[in-house]
Amino acid sequence: MNVSTGLQRDLLYLIAGRERTPRPDLDRAIAEYYGAEIRHDRLTSNLDTLVETDLVESMRRDGTDHYTLTDRGRDEIEARREWESRHLDTDGE
Repeated sequence: MNVSTGLQRDLLYLIAGRERTPRPDLDRAIAEYYGAEIRHDRLTSNLDTLVETDLVESMRRDGTDHYTLTDRGRDEIEARREWESRHLDTDGE
């Protein structure tokens, strides 16, 4: 997976779960997952990186940023899941 941080990976997975994900929903979901609120600027920086690397598309609607996974983002998630499967499904090896 061509993401730099675990936070970026987690954001990618959250965005993949919906057609268009509003930023406030991402803020809440990631805070719930991590058990603490993540600074707004840290989330913004990581989301910007996902957009700049063409994993996520950003659009502004009704004054709120919304995020959608790109085809490349879907490919990255699929590759990550295949990698996880190879390393987790060891059948006792």
